[in-house]
Amino acid sequence: MRALWLEDRRLSLRSVAIPEPPQGEALVHVVQAGICNTDIELTRGYYPYSGILGHEFVGLVESGPPELRGKRVVGEINAVCGDCVACRHGRPTHCENRTVLGIVGRDGAFAEYLTLPVENLHVVPDDVSTDAATFTEPLAAALEIQEQIDVGSGDRVVVIGDGKLGLLVAMSLQLTGCSLTAIGRHEDKLAVLDAMGIETHHSEDRLSGEFDIAVECTGNPDGFAAALDLVRPRGTLVMKSTYADHLTFDAAKVVVDEINLVGSRCGPFEPALELLAEGKSEVERLVSARYPLDDALEAIDHAQQPRVLKVLLDVAADTQ
Repeated sequence: MRALWLEDRRLSLRSVAIPEPPQGEALVHVVQAGICNTDIELTRGYYPYSGILGHEFVGLVESGPPELRGKRVVGEINAVCGDCVACRHGRPTHCENRTVLGIVGRDGAFAEYLTLPVENLHVVPDDVSTDAATFTEPLAAALEIQEQIDVGSGDRVVVIGDGKLGLLVAMSLQLTGCSLTAIGRHEDKLAVLDAMGIETHHSEDRLSGEFDIAVECTGNPDGFAAALDLVRPRGTLVMKSTYADHLTFDAAKVVVDEINLVGSRCGPFEPALELLAEGKSEVERLVSARYPLDDALEAIDHAQQPRVLKVLLDVAADTQ
């Protein structure tokens, strides 16, 4: 099969063997995959990973349980052991022995086939387009915030960052009825949220630091500093983006103002699919470009350009 392979921070298109699913796993024929900032950071050495990149995908089950064969599915990216302390105490995404699709110890979705545990797969509702379904994983990550903290109509919430994740976080938080503000550097990206009735500001605008919740989605020190400046005493700062480099910050302010710091990562797939099926999350607005798998190197380059949102890889367009 064709695959986009990462090794020693170098990408190449390769022909590799189709994976053999071990017991309890299914073989999935990838239809479409989305390029994420994590994929790009891996090419820069964020984590010493070698193998096939990609963790946002829609595919068709080729071998597995009869009830899933031929079904269009998405998949949770953490494959867990079920036996470690974290798994036994209900924290499977922190499994001590986990592999992570296209990130840690498991080949990913930028290929014609992948394998995942059957329990990780979720059937895509018929009325959800393949384009929309490709956003299930990042939308679930955005929804994880609401699993971790209460967000309601009385809360003032600010989202820092107008990248793909920041826009998805803002879209999902708007549904809570909170008083929502989004901050970014790119007028064209903020325009997506403007069109949805979300208040936006340029990062250079001066805002008062009285937000109950600040969600940091940039993954850079400036974004974190802005979030820390804007959250009120005893407010909550959610760190939604991974940091490729070490982060330094004013720890005294965190202590004196009693700020709650919350790290946030993977999230629930079923609520994400429900939102997509109900048409409550306009994720298709975020598609900037699409490429065939054979042009994956060009697609990765495109995804790193300024003002580009989601770049999709059509792996098996004839099966959509």
